[in-house]
Amino acid sequence: MKTLVEDIETLIEKNASDFEISKRFKQAISVYLDSLPDLFEQTQGKDFLVRHTKALDQFITQMYKTVLRRMFGNYLPMRNAIPISLMALGSYGREQLSVYSDIDLMIVYVPLEGYNTEAIIEKFLYLAWDAGLKLGHRVHKVSELFDAADEDITIRTAMMEARFIVGSTYTWHATQRELGRIRRYEPRRFIEAKIAEAQSRRRKYPVSMQPNIKEGVGGMRDAQLLYWVAKTRFDVTSLKELDGTIFSEESYRAYRIALELIFRVRSALHLVSGKQNDQLNLEYLPKVRKMLGFSDDMKLATQVIEAMWRIHNFSSIFVAKMIRPMFYDSSRLPALRGQRVHRGIFVAEDKVFASFRLKAQPIESLLNILINLEDRPYCFDDSFVSQFTYTTVPHPRSKTVKQLLRKLFERDHTYGFLRLFYDAGVLAELIPALKKALFLPQFDGYHHYPVGLHSIQCVKAFESIDDPDVKALYDTISLEDRTMLKIIVLLHDAGKGRKLDHSEVGVKLIRPVMQKMGFSAEMTDDATLLVRHHILMSIIAQRHNIHSEKTLYKFMSIIRTPRLLTLLYILTYADMSGVGPGTYNAFNAKLLNELYHSSLEVAQEKERITDAARRLKVEQRIQRLDAFKALPRLMQKKILAVESNIFFFLHGPEEVLQIAQRAREVKEYQYALDFSTGLSVEILRKIPLNLTYLLGRLGYLDVVSMEVFTLFDDVKYFKLDFLQTPTPDMYESIREVVEESFDMQRSVALEAPVIKPEEITIDCEHSKNLAELAVHTANQRGLLAFIIQCLDALDMQIVTAKIHTTKRRARDHFLIEKTPHMCNNADRLIPLLCKGNA
Repeated sequence: MKTLVEDIETLIEKNASDFEISKRFKQAISVYLDSLPDLFEQTQGKDFLVRHTKALDQFITQMYKTVLRRMFGNYLPMRNAIPISLMALGSYGREQLSVYSDIDLMIVYVPLEGYNTEAIIEKFLYLAWDAGLKLGHRVHKVSELFDAADEDITIRTAMMEARFIVGSTYTWHATQRELGRIRRYEPRRFIEAKIAEAQSRRRKYPVSMQPNIKEGVGGMRDAQLLYWVAKTRFDVTSLKELDGTIFSEESYRAYRIALELIFRVRSALHLVSGKQNDQLNLEYLPKVRKMLGFSDDMKLATQVIEAMWRIHNFSSIFVAKMIRPMFYDSSRLPALRGQRVHRGIFVAEDKVFASFRLKAQPIESLLNILINLEDRPYCFDDSFVSQFTYTTVPHPRSKTVKQLLRKLFERDHTYGFLRLFYDAGVLAELIPALKKALFLPQFDGYHHYPVGLHSIQCVKAFESIDDPDVKALYDTISLEDRTMLKIIVLLHDAGKGRKLDHSEVGVKLIRPVMQKMGFSAEMTDDATLLVRHHILMSIIAQRHNIHSEKTLYKFMSIIRTPRLLTLLYILTYADMSGVGPGTYNAFNAKLLNELYHSSLEVAQEKERITDAARRLKVEQRIQRLDAFKALPRLMQKKILAVESNIFFFLHGPEEVLQIAQRAREVKEYQYALDFSTGLSVEILRKIPLNLTYLLGRLGYLDVVSMEVFTLFDDVKYFKLDFLQTPTPDMYESIREVVEESFDMQRSVALEAPVIKPEEITIDCEHSKNLAELAVHTANQRGLLAFIIQCLDALDMQIVTAKIHTTKRRARDHFLIEKTPHMCNNADRLIPLLCKGNA
């Protein structure tokens, strides 16, 4: 900085242009910014932010002095005589400015004659902008400050953190008087607005495995809200001033440690991304981890999620504690007394409150309070969360605590209690099996939440089932099975974060939990089986041929009984529903339901049933239909002569008859489009269908399933289901694509995807009439259309297809008519599929 000052003074003496002066500042700022990674290695966290803030103070101070020298030359007045003050606002004012954050500046002045204050301010701003400072600024007369703050809550908030940088101390003192007046003006209205703003922000940026560490739940904004409330209530300059009065030294220290990590991560994020970036995305995680000295990505991500939980916990509790006196309504006291459930604890409108004057109660007392509440869904005020946060859970846990926990799981509504335990930080204390996985992220492209929150969301889904088929089964199971299953739903992923398979680790964790909660040896064995195989039903439904005898018998040989099959079905529903919005959808609900009923049929047969026997049962149900009996005898024979068993297994008797009656009317082709859930295209045709073209044009909607069946009289039936729901403006273009697909001259350019030979399996012995092609490879645009194109090239006829894709992988299975040339050409198919791998 000394060299910069000397150089600027020399330029002024030479009467250099504004451009030359701004260029020298820009050069110095650029050199400083380039040095920040080295500075970050030496000092991180809040200390780094303070040093960065002070460096910018020096640049701004020198710019202001330069403008004064240029304006007044050698007749420079005393600085206090010039009625201008420059103040830092926001994170800059708090000395928490990150590398690429905006530099929020407020310039306050008094318009005195003879000082030309407006010109001084204008020249300063132009110099700062030309020098490359990312400046956000406000310019106010002292007399305007109150009105400006009253008009906009954002301005008022920023002014609360104003910090003097340079200029007239007289103007600064006048500003402070106005800021005090602003702080004292309608504090309740201000706090209500800030809390509403925080609630909206938390909904927009919920807990995530790739969190926004500024705006997200438990991010820097939560910490700032705590300071704004403390400033409004007590006019503190630092939260530490409330240590020992509002909160304890120990709890404040834990909060500060968590906040320090967030400061470090935010600075590292800015440095590695080279821009203002507050989202800890996967792409930046390795570089941030390396910069902060963590051994692996998961450890850093876990600690960030836990730190944000702690910041949210601390700030929520003590914001509530500070504002409660402001919102106290003595007229409600008589009614509140009537809602008391325990000394200092009340229930109003299904929300549980506690007095902040009540000392933390023993854990057994708190659990008993929960047990004695009516069995309804509750939410919990931060005052009651505080009771659980600052209670003590003895280790080992007492027998009474274990018994009380079981009683909580026996209730219809347990989700709210589990969320309370999570928010208070005692979930892993009460259920130690969750300790290692509680804040563990799941970077698998599938889960939306860390393990702990995912598990709790699964319990929420378990207690509020909206699939009528699953709900009907849930209503039939015993209380003991419901209780056991709820515990499994909570703990099914507790084994994650270990080197061994998480299901096997989960078995070791669930067994002692069941035993300590008083379940029998038989129930404990059932629990271990369900935990070990908790993803099995989902995998088989989405990746395997669920109409294959072999698949069904293998599945039931593992699950063993209809009762366990039912419990696994409900567990699978809860697990998928707890992943995130839209994961459990109409497509996989249908697959799971079909797998359940097909497996139940297998389980209830004393002797092994064959596909032929299953087919016969479906045919008998069709023949009993009045609509079938009304058909001509020849038509009846044609329907029952449809070759594919799978056609009869996939469609109920009424649907089989409906499709057949439509096929009877087909001249060339007919089709139907359903836009209600995603897109469903149903086609009956006698003339050829250009399936490669159809899939190539509509592939952007993500195919999730495909059926292809030969019916009778040369009519072929196609049904394609797509995941994405088209917007109404797309409907007409989709119809045009379907119409164009009956023109065999049309083609679509397909880039050959990369498929490796080892990712392809061909089973010519799948069944008497069918061969199976399985392609498990990376998910790529146009993959399905390309595979169909290859099969068409070798004249291989698809009977049906099972399409399963995630963000990263595709697992596609095709059943193909087993003609002699199909199996003879199998060796030719693999090189054709793999040509994109060259």
